[in-house]
Amino acid sequence: MANTHKHDLTTGPVGPHLRRQGMPFALGLVAIFSFDAADMFFISRLGEAPLAAVAFALPLIWLTYGIGIGLEAGAASCVSRAVGRGEAERSRRLTTDTLMLAAAIGFALTLAGITTIDAVFSLLGATSELLPLAHDYMGIWYWVVPLDMVLWTTLASIRARGNTALEAKVITAAAVLNLVLDPILIFGWLGAPELGIKGAALATVLSNAVMLLFTLFYLNAKLRVFTSLLAPPEIILASWRHVMHIGLPAMVSNAIIPISSAIVVAMVAAFGIDAVAGFGVAMRIEPIFLIPFYALSAVASPFFGQNSGADRFDRLIEARRVITRFCLVFGLALAVTLVLVAKPLTGLYSSHAPIQDVAVHYLWLAAFSYGAYGLVMSVNAAFNGMGQPMPGVILSACRVIVVFLPLAWLGRHLFGLDGLFAATLLSNLLVGAAGYTWLGRRIGGARARA
Repeated sequence: MANTHKHDLTTGPVGPHLRRQGMPFALGLVAIFSFDAADMFFISRLGEAPLAAVAFALPLIWLTYGIGIGLEAGAASCVSRAVGRGEAERSRRLTTDTLMLAAAIGFALTLAGITTIDAVFSLLGATSELLPLAHDYMGIWYWVVPLDMVLWTTLASIRARGNTALEAKVITAAAVLNLVLDPILIFGWLGAPELGIKGAALATVLSNAVMLLFTLFYLNAKLRVFTSLLAPPEIILASWRHVMHIGLPAMVSNAIIPISSAIVVAMVAAFGIDAVAGFGVAMRIEPIFLIPFYALSAVASPFFGQNSGADRFDRLIEARRVITRFCLVFGLALAVTLVLVAKPLTGLYSSHAPIQDVAVHYLWLAAFSYGAYGLVMSVNAAFNGMGQPMPGVILSACRVIVVFLPLAWLGRHLFGLDGLFAATLLSNLLVGAAGYTWLGRRIGGARARA
């Protein structure tokens, strides 16, 4: 079998390894998050009501992404450890079985989402004016969930082999295609029907469907990472249990954040539709600045997986040090930059002062904790890669339930929206320090037992 898709992460300098693996993935994320920002820009041209409707939808979108990322974490962890042990056939079996599991979970989420649009949006505080728009958007968008889950978990299995370049190319192509289709379907360019907010959702579905078909064909025909779908049920179920040992806790961990975001949206809704729209604008800008941290966490999982599988604990200690230094230094530079550019950036989406003020205030406050938040993401990914998912769940749960929500409730009542947003800053700083300490102790304990 050709081995061009496999990269050994258990030898060579740690820092350059993480940088080489992270850079292609970061470039892919630049494309996809830039599309998200452009998507919100196009929707903002339709008026304040569609902008607010999509803002209400963001926690639901992130919830499905969080579940998918959890399953992706399970695939990356299990496959990377199999690769680290030199088990090529086992890694192909896991890749194939995870694809089937992702499709099943994705379709289940789609059906659940479509049948609960009214109930969930009403619970979030959406008005009767916004509910039809929510139906128009989410009734189509939900069909992207199974496509995304299969695509991202399959690409995670390639990333687990140390190859992030292919994943970057695929997600960049999907983002570019989505960006091209957006104005055509939203505004009716080139003779296409003018679909408005429905067009934004349909563009996402079509672009992901095209890239999924291409990716599955390429991986099967060129890289040979799949094996037969027709395996004995006990073997498939064993793979699913293995993946879900990491994937299920990671799903819970990743679902906690969008659930807390939904609670925040409901809190923000008490300040009016303009406040919700402003918060939605900030939520589409924020991921662009978090891209280096997303990329670092994505490569941390296979790095820690391969090296823990090979008992290279010295490399895990060095990786923790490199990751922490990057998060703190880059995070501070990022905060200063965002303070300077937040106002002109948010002005691209709305010149309406109440909307822009909410977005700017959130970004100014949250920016100074992005480095700590990036550390939390990488620490959770490192735990998953080592086959220890529960610390990530505990850190995420404590960050939201024990620290963030009480501070958000108190801050909102004492200082209004700024107090609510300041809770994000404080919770990220506290949990980032806790995660750094915990990971160091786990690596030390694993080395002592080896």
